[in-house]
Amino acid sequence: MQITPRQKKFLRARAHPLKVVVTIGAKGLTDPVREEVELALSKHELIKLKLPAEDKQAKQAILESLVGELGAAQVQLIGRVGVLYRAAEKPVIILP
Repeated sequence: MQITPRQKKFLRARAHPLKVVVTIGAKGLTDPVREEVELALSKHELIKLKLPAEDKQAKQAILESLVGELGAAQVQLIGRVGVLYRAAEKPVIILP
């Protein structure tokens, strides 16, 4: 899923007040974590993830893996917090 810079800006603003929904621990991207992210995206469309304390490239690889597997779009990665978006069948968030 591709989103434009304008849509990213819009989604970053929407994500700012959100709480972290899924925390990825030291074991990394396990099957239960993938299932939880899938469920959260299906329910909320826009979610925040807390990533393990690793270097930026490792965190980016985790997000890219989720994006590829789940058909989502990466909105943001700041520190240990990542934001993902995937439109629902009946979208609640209408992108500009």
